[in-house]
Amino acid sequence: MPPWINSRLGFFETLIKTILSQNTTDRNTARAFESLSKRFEINPKALAKAELSQIEEVIKIAGLYRSKSRAIRKAAKLIIEKHRGVMEPLLSLATEDARKALLQFDGVGPKTADVLLLFSANKPTIPVDTHVDRVAKRLGFAPANGNYEKVRQNLQTLYDTRDYLPVHLLLIEHGRKYCKARHPLCNKCPIKLYCQSKGAWN
Repeated sequence: MPPWINSRLGFFETLIKTILSQNTTDRNTARAFESLSKRFEINPKALAKAELSQIEEVIKIAGLYRSKSRAIRKAAKLIIEKHRGVMEPLLSLATEDARKALLQFDGVGPKTADVLLLFSANKPTIPVDTHVDRVAKRLGFAPANGNYEKVRQNLQTLYDTRDYLPVHLLLIEHGRKYCKARHPLCNKCPIKLYCQSKGAWN
């Protein structure tokens, strides 16, 4: 599970923490979110009214604080304008409709949207991070030149929707432990007999 996902956080809080998490460490994400929480209530109304300079001041440790501050405030305003200030209507949408709605937020790309949907809304989708992308392609689950959406769709056709979460987590674990980017441990890989690319990087 991504370290910024916490079942105790509401969906909007998770959205804000996800924006903060981009291109920075888990520790800096946590510190920036804590700092933001001390300055503002983490809800659309409070953050939509906040001055950009005030948001920037408290999230600097997360890096890219100017663009992240704009994304945070725009997200808050968008929820107020299009979703009446609450996230529940968005979460009640069908998965692809909810995904399209999330992609309207600045700072939310396909992976972020899918992470939020899978972990925070229990929607059937498979987020594709660097590990998932690499392992899926090496195992032949997706074409080597496939983009994010092609890899996601290929994986989702292979598994039952109830298995999307464990598949996502297992692919990440396999990528971290065996199918590493530069020096994959092909000889130790427990599924090497089924791999279309075994030994190619050794």
